[in-house]
Amino acid sequence: MRPIVLVLNGPNLNLLGTREPATYGHETLADISALCGRAAEEFGLAVEFRQTNHEGELLDWIHGARGRCAGILINPAAWTHTSVAIRDALVASELPVIEVHLSNVHAREPFRHHSFVSAIAQAVMCGFGSHGYRLALEHFSQRFKEQGA
Repeated sequence: MRPIVLVLNGPNLNLLGTREPATYGHETLADISALCGRAAEEFGLAVEFRQTNHEGELLDWIHGARGRCAGILINPAAWTHTSVAIRDALVASELPVIEVHLSNVHAREPFRHHSFVSAIAQAVMCGFGSHGYRLALEHFSQRFKEQGA
C-alpha cells in the first residue's frame, strides 16, 4: 500500500489560472491536481487533493488525516498569516507537514511574511510555482523510504 499524502489548498486557490496570473501563473487548480497525481505515481505515493474556502472544513480534513495519512502537504493560502487553528490542527495530526506557496511570499506585502505554519512544518516551498508541490511530494517519498514506510 502506498503512503497517502493529503494535499490541502486554502481559500481562493479555486480561482487559479484567472486570479492574478502575474503572481500565481496561468495553471489551474485542476492542472496542479494532475501534476500531483503524476508525481505521486512516479514517487510511489497516493495523494488526496482537496481545496476549500471554509476554514472549518480544512480543519476537519486535517483531523481526519491523523492515523490515516503519512503526511500533509498544505498551501494554506491567506490562512497562512491568520490561522492559529490550522497550525494547532496540523500539530495535533502528528504528521509531517510541508508548507507550499506558489509565489515567493517574502517578496510580497509585509503581512505575508509571517506564517503560523512554517514553524511547525518540516519544510517550506515558496516561489517555485506548481513545481513546489512536486518537490514536496518528492521530499515526502524520500523521507518515507528512509524510514522504511
